[in-house]
Amino acid sequence: MTKDEERSQRLKVIVNSLTEEPGCYQYLDKDGRIIYVGKAKNLKRRVSSYFNNSPKNRKTQILVSKIQDIKYIVVPTDEDALIQENNLIKEHQPFYNILLKDGKTYPSVCITNEYLPRVIKTRNIDKKLGTYYGPFSHQGTLNAMLELIDKLYQVRLCHTPITEEKIEQKKLKSCLYYEIGKCKAPCIGLQSRADYMKQIEEVKEILSGNTRNLCNRLQEEMQELAEQERFLEAEAVKKRYLLAKDFDSRSRVITSTNQNIDVFSIEDDENKAYVNYMHVVNGCITQVFTNEYKKKLDETKEEILSLAIVGMREQYGSKSKEIVVPFDLDFTMKDAQFIVPKAGDKKKLLFLSEANVRQYRIDALKRAERLNPDQRNINILKELQRKLKLDKLPMRIECFDNSNIMGQDAVAGCVVFIGGKKSKSDYRKYNIKTVIGPDDYASMSEVVYRKYSRAIAEDTPLPDLIITDGGKGQMEVVRKVIEDQLNLNIPIAGLAKDRHHRTNELLFGFPQKVVGVEMDSPLFKLLTQIQDEVHRFAITFHKNKRAKHTTESELDHIKGVGKATKTLLLKKFKSLKRIKEAGLEELTAVVGAAKAKVIINAFSES
Repeated sequence: MTKDEERSQRLKVIVNSLTEEPGCYQYLDKDGRIIYVGKAKNLKRRVSSYFNNSPKNRKTQILVSKIQDIKYIVVPTDEDALIQENNLIKEHQPFYNILLKDGKTYPSVCITNEYLPRVIKTRNIDKKLGTYYGPFSHQGTLNAMLELIDKLYQVRLCHTPITEEKIEQKKLKSCLYYEIGKCKAPCIGLQSRADYMKQIEEVKEILSGNTRNLCNRLQEEMQELAEQERFLEAEAVKKRYLLAKDFDSRSRVITSTNQNIDVFSIEDDENKAYVNYMHVVNGCITQVFTNEYKKKLDETKEEILSLAIVGMREQYGSKSKEIVVPFDLDFTMKDAQFIVPKAGDKKKLLFLSEANVRQYRIDALKRAERLNPDQRNINILKELQRKLKLDKLPMRIECFDNSNIMGQDAVAGCVVFIGGKKSKSDYRKYNIKTVIGPDDYASMSEVVYRKYSRAIAEDTPLPDLIITDGGKGQMEVVRKVIEDQLNLNIPIAGLAKDRHHRTNELLFGFPQKVVGVEMDSPLFKLLTQIQDEVHRFAITFHKNKRAKHTTESELDHIKGVGKATKTLLLKKFKSLKRIKEAGLEELTAVVGAAKAKVIINAFSES
């Protein structure tokens, strides 16, 4: 395999394991440099589009040829993906990105620190001037919200420097905004500062996304106007209500802090731990990395995270004074403070870091499964072992099912799954011998006893887990045979169905208890596959046996007359009656003298 083929295979595995969540993706070249940054509503679908066979322009072809690795950041919403793309492009200046290279940023809203604060839209952030909200990635939504604030609160729009002394000394005059009803003229004392600041506090609530109370108030006002048949006014209020209700564009990726922060989170499993590191500069995420750590001595999360923090901060050259972590750590760092946030922007950043590390772990498992398909089944069996609390991995699973119609042609089947895959050479069919009538419990008891008493006698492998295609009754029948009659210690589970004959419960233990398994999980799919397979196997055997009885005739009971002879006779004479009426010479011409004499003698004796 060439290097290019190896690269394509590696990238294909990464792409196929990507999440379908919104996010921001980065393409890296052979030197590990980010050469392109993009956003996506669906990461898997968007990134896949670069590697499908559809025609591409020359620039995209060159870009794809240089991709050596793919990194990504999962974010809560499409709006957040826009913001994060903006930040990464400005931070890394990727060669193949042509937009946003001028450092242009999305606008924010500032409530100034003046005696009578103003509400202004700006792209420049200077924390000394006031409190900032945003940035806002959708201009239309931002402008609509500012218009709504203007209509609701009449916050002053002039640039006049206003102080308490100037108001008291009456050195100010009202301006045009007061004349046209856009301002209540607090500068000349026509509106108290307390009333004005109450408006500012409500504006802050709106800009923070806390619009529920405002929506409720506008809705009540709209309904009152409609009841009074003041429909034009009600329509105007409705527009304001809809604007307030739809406002939810403030990014959760960007925080209002102006400090540099490191955020760490961790996920682990039996053998590995995954630590996500997120570096935040002036409220913007500039770096996101996830490292894998192989466990050697059953290290705790606290131990691994502590080592990872020291190593990753040194690796990426971080000097941040604040480190956000998901739980308390039993160590300190010089010139840095650990924070376990309970709420606010830092808690949101921790949630985002945790979402990314969880997704990385899922994708890492998917990649491992695609490179080693058998590992996927082993992981599923480990999950089954964990849920049932088994002493050993259930590598060999055997499942039984009965099939009959009103007790006629009663049969049973046993299917075997080894390592999560069908082992058809180990399947077994059973004709029920000792049971008369439709008794599934007795039939199951007979088959299980025959199966495992023979296994003991012949020293053949026993299962790590037995599954019955049925509920508590079937499980108890199997238990009596396995434990009471054969003195074996084999775990027994049952798959119960709902009234629509769909598998809906995994039962285990005595007394039996329901084991929680998500219906869209790989484990549930494996269990239903086992159940469907044993049902198919048993019912196919039953149909074949019933079909054989249906087509039986007196010829089937004549010794020396096989299927081929029977076919020749029926093809020549068309029916059993005509075969009986045929003479020795006619039969001899078809099947020979010896078989002709046997047939004639058999019919004469019957």
